[in-house]
Amino acid sequence: MPIDYSKWKDIEISDDEDDTHPNIDTPSLFRWRHEARVNRMGEFQQKKSEAQENLQKSQQELTILKNKLQSADEESEKARLQAEVDQLEKQFSDWQTKEAELEKQEQLAPWNVDTICRDGFSKTTVNKIAPKKDTMSEEEKLSQSQNFMDKYKKDIEKFGFYSNWNDSKEYLLANPHLACEDTANYLTYWCINLQMEDKNGLMKQVAHQTIVMQYILELSKTMEVPPIACVPSFFTKIQLCDAKYMEGFNAELDAFIGRIERRAKEKTDKLMAEIEEEERQKRLGPGGLDPQEVYEELPKELQNCFDSKDIQLLQDVLTAMPAEEAQLWLKKCIDSGLWVPGPSEEGAEEEAASEATNEQCNNQHEGTAEVPRAELL
Repeated sequence: MPIDYSKWKDIEISDDEDDTHPNIDTPSLFRWRHEARVNRMGEFQQKKSEAQENLQKSQQELTILKNKLQSADEESEKARLQAEVDQLEKQFSDWQTKEAELEKQEQLAPWNVDTICRDGFSKTTVNKIAPKKDTMSEEEKLSQSQNFMDKYKKDIEKFGFYSNWNDSKEYLLANPHLACEDTANYLTYWCINLQMEDKNGLMKQVAHQTIVMQYILELSKTMEVPPIACVPSFFTKIQLCDAKYMEGFNAELDAFIGRIERRAKEKTDKLMAEIEEEERQKRLGPGGLDPQEVYEELPKELQNCFDSKDIQLLQDVLTAMPAEEAQLWLKKCIDSGLWVPGPSEEGAEEEAASEATNEQCNNQHEGTAEVPRAELL
Protein backbone atom coordinates (compact mmCIF):
# COMPACT_ATOMS: atom_id res chain seq x y z
CA MET A 1 0.00 0.00 0.00
CA PRO A 2 1.55 3.34 -1.06
CA ILE A 3 2.13 5.95 1.67
CA ASP A 4 0.38 9.30 1.26
CA TYR A 5 2.87 12.11 1.87
CA SER A 6 0.55 14.91 0.77
CA LYS A 7 -0.12 16.10 4.31
CA TRP A 8 3.56 16.92 4.69
CA LYS A 9 3.56 19.28 1.69
CA ASP A 10 1.73 22.13 3.45
CA ILE A 11 4.14 22.71 6.36
CA GLU A 12 5.08 26.28 7.17
CA ILE A 13 8.85 26.33 7.40
CA SER A 14 10.60 27.47 10.54
CA ASP A 15 11.36 31.14 11.01
CA ASP A 16 15.12 30.57 10.97
CA GLU A 17 15.34 28.53 7.74
CA ASP A 18 15.21 31.38 5.21
CA ASP A 19 18.32 32.99 3.83
CA THR A 20 18.30 36.73 4.46
CA HIS A 21 20.12 39.67 2.98
CA PRO A 22 23.39 40.54 4.75
CA ASN A 23 22.07 44.03 5.60
CA ILE A 24 19.03 42.62 7.46
CA ASP A 25 19.19 41.81 11.16
CA THR A 26 18.40 38.10 10.92
CA PRO A 27 17.52 37.44 14.64
CA SER A 28 15.11 40.38 14.66
CA LEU A 29 13.49 39.22 11.44
CA PHE A 30 12.98 35.71 12.77
CA ARG A 31 11.55 37.09 16.03
CA TRP A 32 9.08 39.33 14.14
CA ARG A 33 7.96 36.45 11.95
CA HIS A 34 7.37 34.26 14.96
CA GLU A 35 5.46 37.00 16.79
CA ALA A 36 3.29 37.63 13.71
CA ARG A 37 2.45 33.93 13.39
CA VAL A 38 1.65 33.63 17.12
CA ASN A 39 -0.62 36.70 16.87
CA ARG A 40 -2.47 35.21 13.89
CA MET A 41 -2.96 31.97 15.78
CA GLY A 42 -4.22 33.91 18.83
CA GLU A 43 -6.74 35.85 16.76
CA PHE A 44 -7.99 32.63 15.17
CA GLN A 45 -8.44 30.95 18.57
CA GLN A 46 -10.31 34.01 19.83
CA LYS A 47 -12.72 33.84 16.88
CA LYS A 48 -13.23 30.14 17.50
CA SER A 49 -13.94 30.71 21.22
CA GLU A 50 -16.43 33.49 20.45
CA ALA A 51 -18.26 31.28 17.97
CA GLN A 52 -18.53 28.46 20.51
CA GLU A 53 -19.74 30.79 23.25
CA ASN A 54 -22.38 32.42 21.00
CA LEU A 55 -23.53 29.01 19.80
CA GLN A 56 -23.97 27.80 23.36
CA LYS A 57 -25.72 31.02 24.39
CA SER A 58 -28.14 30.82 21.43
CA GLN A 59 -28.96 27.23 22.27
CA GLN A 60 -29.78 28.11 25.89
CA GLU A 61 -31.98 31.07 24.89
CA LEU A 62 -33.74 28.95 22.29
CA THR A 63 -34.54 26.28 24.87
CA ILE A 64 -35.99 28.88 27.26
CA LEU A 65 -38.17 30.45 24.55
CA LYS A 66 -39.51 27.07 23.43
CA ASN A 67 -40.52 26.28 27.02
CA LYS A 68 -42.31 29.63 27.29
CA LEU A 69 -44.03 29.00 23.97
CA GLN A 70 -45.41 25.68 25.17
CA SER A 71 -46.77 27.20 28.39
CA ALA A 72 -48.29 30.32 26.73
CA ASP A 73 -52.11 30.53 26.61
CA GLU A 74 -52.92 33.64 24.61
CA GLU A 75 -52.61 33.54 20.83
CA SER A 76 -50.90 36.94 20.65
CA GLU A 77 -48.27 35.80 23.15
CA LYS A 78 -47.72 32.59 21.21
CA ALA A 79 -47.27 34.51 17.98
CA ARG A 80 -44.69 36.82 19.54
CA LEU A 81 -42.76 33.95 21.09
CA GLN A 82 -42.86 31.98 17.83
CA ALA A 83 -41.32 34.92 15.98
CA GLU A 84 -38.50 35.11 18.55
CA VAL A 85 -37.96 31.35 18.30
CA ASP A 86 -37.65 31.58 14.50
CA GLN A 87 -35.15 34.41 14.80
CA LEU A 88 -33.06 32.54 17.36
CA GLU A 89 -33.11 29.36 15.28
CA LYS A 90 -31.70 31.36 12.35
CA GLN A 91 -28.96 32.79 14.61
CA PHE A 92 -28.23 29.34 15.96
CA SER A 93 -27.88 27.98 12.42
CA ASP A 94 -25.57 30.86 11.44
CA TRP A 95 -23.29 30.20 14.40
CA GLN A 96 -23.18 26.50 13.57
CA THR A 97 -22.10 27.38 10.07
CA LYS A 98 -19.49 29.80 11.41
CA GLU A 99 -18.07 27.17 13.76
CA ALA A 100 -17.88 24.60 10.95
CA GLU A 101 -16.02 27.07 8.73
CA LEU A 102 -13.50 27.81 11.46
CA GLU A 103 -12.89 24.12 12.08
CA LYS A 104 -12.34 23.60 8.36
CA GLN A 105 -9.87 26.52 8.24
CA GLU A 106 -8.03 25.02 11.19
CA GLN A 107 -7.75 21.66 9.45
CA LEU A 108 -6.49 23.24 6.19
CA ALA A 109 -4.03 25.60 7.89
CA PRO A 110 -0.39 24.64 7.27
CA TRP A 111 1.50 23.13 10.16
CA ASN A 112 4.29 25.06 11.84
CA VAL A 113 6.74 24.55 14.63
CA ASP A 114 4.05 25.37 17.24
CA THR A 115 1.31 23.08 15.84
CA ILE A 116 3.12 20.22 14.16
CA CYS A 117 3.09 18.19 17.36
CA ARG A 118 1.31 18.09 20.71
CA ASP A 119 1.91 16.34 24.00
CA GLY A 120 0.57 12.81 23.94
CA PHE A 121 0.68 12.77 27.74
CA SER A 122 2.29 14.79 30.50
CA LYS A 123 3.80 13.49 33.73
CA THR A 124 5.36 15.26 36.68
CA THR A 125 7.72 13.44 39.02
CA VAL A 126 8.61 14.80 42.47
CA ASN A 127 11.71 13.39 44.09
CA LYS A 128 11.10 12.12 47.60
CA ILE A 129 13.53 11.81 50.45
CA ALA A 130 14.69 8.29 51.04
CA PRO A 131 13.73 7.21 54.56
CA LYS A 132 16.64 7.45 56.95
CA LYS A 133 17.51 4.46 59.07
CA ASP A 134 17.16 5.32 62.73
CA THR A 135 20.32 4.00 64.37
CA MET A 136 20.48 6.43 67.31
CA SER A 137 19.54 5.38 70.82
CA GLU A 138 17.07 7.35 72.93
CA GLU A 139 19.87 8.84 75.00
CA GLU A 140 21.69 9.98 71.87
CA LYS A 141 18.50 11.54 70.51
CA LEU A 142 17.90 13.42 73.76
CA SER A 143 21.49 14.60 73.83
CA GLN A 144 21.35 15.76 70.22
CA SER A 145 18.06 17.57 70.83
CA GLN A 146 19.41 19.29 73.96
CA ASN A 147 22.56 20.39 72.14
CA PHE A 148 20.43 21.89 69.35
CA MET A 149 18.26 23.82 71.85
CA ASP A 150 21.31 25.10 73.72
CA LYS A 151 23.00 26.20 70.50
CA TYR A 152 20.02 27.92 68.84
CA LYS A 153 18.10 29.06 71.93
CA LYS A 154 18.28 32.75 71.05
CA ASP A 155 17.33 32.14 67.40
CA ILE A 156 14.29 30.06 68.42
CA GLU A 157 13.15 32.65 70.95
CA LYS A 158 13.47 35.37 68.32
CA PHE A 159 11.16 33.39 66.03
CA GLY A 160 8.72 33.04 68.93
CA PHE A 161 8.35 36.82 69.18
CA TYR A 162 7.27 37.30 65.53
CA SER A 163 3.59 38.08 65.02
CA ASN A 164 3.56 38.89 61.29
CA TRP A 165 3.18 36.09 58.72
CA ASN A 166 5.70 37.53 56.27
CA ASP A 167 8.28 38.21 58.99
CA SER A 168 8.01 34.63 60.23
CA LYS A 169 8.36 33.31 56.67
CA GLU A 170 11.43 35.40 55.85
CA TYR A 171 13.08 34.51 59.17
CA LEU A 172 12.65 30.76 58.62
CA LEU A 173 13.90 30.99 55.04
CA ALA A 174 16.96 32.86 56.33
CA ASN A 175 17.44 30.23 59.09
CA PRO A 176 16.40 26.92 57.49
CA HIS A 177 17.91 24.86 60.33
CA LEU A 178 15.11 26.08 62.62
CA ALA A 179 12.43 24.25 60.63
CA CYS A 180 12.59 21.06 62.68
CA GLU A 181 10.99 19.13 65.54
CA ASP A 182 13.47 20.45 68.12
CA THR A 183 12.28 24.02 67.53
CA ALA A 184 8.67 23.02 68.16
CA ASN A 185 9.71 21.17 71.35
CA TYR A 186 11.65 24.14 72.69
CA LEU A 187 8.74 26.51 71.99
CA THR A 188 6.42 24.13 73.86
CA TYR A 189 8.72 24.02 76.93
CA TRP A 190 9.01 27.79 76.80
CA CYS A 191 5.21 28.18 76.76
CA ILE A 192 4.90 26.07 79.91
CA ASN A 193 7.57 28.11 81.72
CA LEU A 194 5.95 31.41 80.69
CA GLN A 195 2.57 30.24 81.99
CA MET A 196 4.16 29.17 85.29
CA GLU A 197 5.59 32.69 85.55
CA ASP A 198 2.08 34.16 84.97
CA LYS A 199 3.14 35.68 81.62
CA ASN A 200 -0.07 34.62 79.90
CA GLY A 201 0.05 37.18 77.07
CA LEU A 202 3.57 36.27 75.99
CA MET A 203 2.71 32.58 76.34
CA LYS A 204 -0.14 32.93 73.83
CA GLN A 205 2.16 34.68 71.34
CA VAL A 206 4.77 31.90 71.58
CA ALA A 207 1.98 29.30 71.39
CA HIS A 208 0.89 30.82 68.05
CA GLN A 209 4.38 30.34 66.63
CA THR A 210 4.48 26.81 68.04
CA ILE A 211 1.35 25.87 66.09
CA VAL A 212 2.87 27.48 62.96
CA MET A 213 5.91 25.22 63.30
CA GLN A 214 3.75 22.15 63.96
CA TYR A 215 1.66 22.86 60.84
CA ILE A 216 4.85 23.09 58.75
CA LEU A 217 6.13 19.80 60.19
CA GLU A 218 2.81 18.05 59.49
CA LEU A 219 2.80 19.38 55.92
CA SER A 220 6.36 18.09 55.53
CA LYS A 221 5.35 14.59 56.65
CA THR A 222 2.36 14.58 54.30
CA MET A 223 4.36 15.70 51.26
CA GLU A 224 7.45 13.70 52.28
CA VAL A 225 9.78 16.65 51.71
CA PRO A 226 12.10 18.59 54.07
CA PRO A 227 10.24 21.00 56.39
CA ILE A 228 12.00 24.05 54.95
CA ALA A 229 10.54 23.19 51.51
CA CYS A 230 7.03 23.58 52.97
CA VAL A 231 7.61 27.04 54.47
CA PRO A 232 6.65 29.11 51.37
CA SER A 233 3.61 26.99 50.56
CA PHE A 234 2.33 27.07 54.16
CA PHE A 235 2.53 30.84 54.56
CA THR A 236 0.99 31.38 51.11
CA LYS A 237 -1.88 29.08 51.98
CA ILE A 238 -2.47 30.53 55.46
CA GLN A 239 -2.63 34.08 54.10
CA LEU A 240 -4.94 33.22 51.19
CA CYS A 241 -7.02 30.58 52.93
CA ASP A 242 -10.77 30.70 53.43
CA ALA A 243 -12.47 31.29 56.77
CA LYS A 244 -12.95 27.57 57.42
CA TYR A 245 -9.23 26.80 57.20
CA MET A 246 -8.42 29.72 59.51
CA GLU A 247 -11.05 28.53 61.98
CA GLY A 248 -9.28 25.16 62.09
CA PHE A 249 -5.95 26.86 62.77
CA ASN A 250 -7.41 28.99 65.58
CA ALA A 251 -9.18 25.96 67.08
CA GLU A 252 -5.89 24.06 67.18
CA LEU A 253 -4.22 27.10 68.78
CA ASP A 254 -6.92 27.40 71.47
CA ALA A 255 -6.67 23.69 72.26
CA PHE A 256 -2.88 23.96 72.55
CA ILE A 257 -3.15 26.96 74.89
CA GLY A 258 -5.59 25.00 77.06
CA ARG A 259 -3.14 22.08 77.29
CA ILE A 260 -0.32 24.46 78.20
CA GLU A 261 -2.37 26.05 80.99
CA ARG A 262 -3.31 22.66 82.45
CA ARG A 263 0.26 21.36 82.24
CA ALA A 264 1.64 24.51 83.87
CA LYS A 265 -0.86 24.19 86.72
CA GLU A 266 0.07 20.55 87.25
CA LYS A 267 3.77 21.39 87.38
CA THR A 268 3.14 24.32 89.74
CA ASP A 269 1.06 22.15 92.09
CA LYS A 270 3.70 19.44 92.04
CA LEU A 271 6.46 21.96 92.74
CA MET A 272 4.52 23.46 95.65
CA ALA A 273 3.89 19.98 97.05
CA GLU A 274 7.61 19.20 96.85
CA ILE A 275 8.47 22.44 98.63
CA GLU A 276 5.92 21.75 101.35
CA GLU A 277 7.23 18.21 101.79
CA GLU A 278 10.79 19.52 102.00
CA GLU A 279 9.77 22.02 104.67
CA ARG A 280 7.92 19.26 106.50
CA GLN A 281 10.99 17.04 106.46
CA LYS A 282 12.99 19.87 108.00
CA ARG A 283 10.41 20.17 110.79
CA LEU A 284 10.34 16.49 111.70
CA GLY A 285 11.35 15.68 115.24
CA PRO A 286 13.73 12.94 116.45
CA GLY A 287 10.95 10.35 116.22
CA GLY A 288 9.94 11.30 112.65
CA LEU A 289 6.73 13.13 113.57
CA ASP A 290 5.72 16.59 112.36
CA PRO A 291 5.43 18.98 115.31
CA GLN A 292 2.68 20.96 113.55
CA GLU A 293 0.58 17.84 112.99
CA VAL A 294 1.13 16.64 116.56
CA TYR A 295 0.18 20.05 117.94
CA GLU A 296 -3.09 19.99 116.00
CA GLU A 297 -3.87 16.52 117.49
CA LEU A 298 -3.26 17.58 121.10
CA PRO A 299 -6.23 18.13 123.42
CA LYS A 300 -7.24 21.76 123.83
CA GLU A 301 -5.84 21.97 127.38
CA LEU A 302 -2.40 20.81 126.20
CA GLN A 303 -2.48 23.26 123.29
CA ASN A 304 -3.18 26.07 125.76
CA CYS A 305 -0.09 25.02 127.75
CA PHE A 306 2.14 25.28 124.69
CA ASP A 307 0.48 28.54 123.59
CA SER A 308 1.00 30.20 126.97
CA LYS A 309 4.40 28.52 127.56
CA ASP A 310 3.20 27.78 131.08
CA ILE A 311 5.35 24.91 132.34
CA GLN A 312 3.52 24.54 135.64
CA LEU A 313 0.17 24.33 133.83
CA LEU A 314 1.63 21.68 131.52
CA GLN A 315 2.76 19.63 134.53
CA ASP A 316 -0.66 19.92 136.12
CA VAL A 317 -2.50 18.87 132.92
CA LEU A 318 -0.28 15.82 132.42
CA THR A 319 -0.64 14.84 136.08
CA ALA A 320 -4.42 15.08 135.86
CA MET A 321 -4.57 12.77 132.83
CA PRO A 322 -4.69 8.98 133.03
CA ALA A 323 -1.18 7.54 133.01
CA GLU A 324 -1.53 5.78 129.62
CA GLU A 325 -2.97 8.87 127.90
CA ALA A 326 -0.32 11.14 129.43
CA GLN A 327 2.40 8.73 128.32
CA LEU A 328 0.95 8.63 124.76
CA TRP A 329 0.85 12.41 124.39
CA LEU A 330 4.25 12.82 126.00
CA LYS A 331 5.79 10.30 123.58
CA LYS A 332 4.29 12.10 120.58
CA CYS A 333 5.57 15.43 121.86
CA ILE A 334 9.06 13.97 122.31
CA ASP A 335 9.07 12.24 118.87
CA SER A 336 7.92 15.45 117.16
CA GLY A 337 10.34 17.72 119.04
CA LEU A 338 7.64 19.64 120.89
CA TRP A 339 9.03 18.25 124.15
CA VAL A 340 12.77 17.74 124.57
CA PRO A 341 13.79 15.60 127.60
CA GLY A 342 16.79 16.62 129.64
CA PRO A 343 20.02 14.51 129.75
CA SER A 344 18.97 12.67 132.90
CA GLU A 345 15.44 11.99 131.58
CA GLU A 346 16.24 10.03 128.36
CA GLY A 347 14.02 6.97 128.04
CA ALA A 348 11.94 7.81 131.14
CA GLU A 349 8.61 8.84 129.66
CA GLU A 350 6.54 7.48 132.55
CA GLU A 351 8.58 9.30 135.17
CA ALA A 352 8.56 12.43 133.06
CA ALA A 353 4.79 12.20 132.81
CA SER A 354 4.45 12.28 136.59
CA GLU A 355 7.49 14.40 137.39
CA ALA A 356 7.86 17.01 134.68
CA THR A 357 10.74 18.77 136.47
CA ASN A 358 14.24 18.92 134.96
CA GLU A 359 12.73 18.77 131.41
CA GLN A 360 12.46 21.30 128.61
CA CYS A 361 9.30 22.58 126.90
CA ASN A 362 9.32 23.21 123.20
CA ASN A 363 6.52 25.13 121.52
CA GLN A 364 5.96 25.14 117.80
CA HIS A 365 2.72 26.79 116.70
CA GLU A 366 1.00 27.87 113.44
CA GLY A 367 3.48 26.23 111.02
CA THR A 368 6.65 28.15 112.03
CA ALA A 369 9.91 26.41 111.18
CA GLU A 370 11.77 27.40 114.36
CA VAL A 371 10.56 25.69 117.57
CA PRO A 372 10.86 27.92 120.66
CA ARG A 373 11.83 25.87 123.74
CA ALA A 374 11.32 26.58 127.41
CA GLU A 375 13.58 24.80 129.88
CA LEU A 376 12.15 23.37 133.11
CA LEU A 377 14.30 24.25 136.12
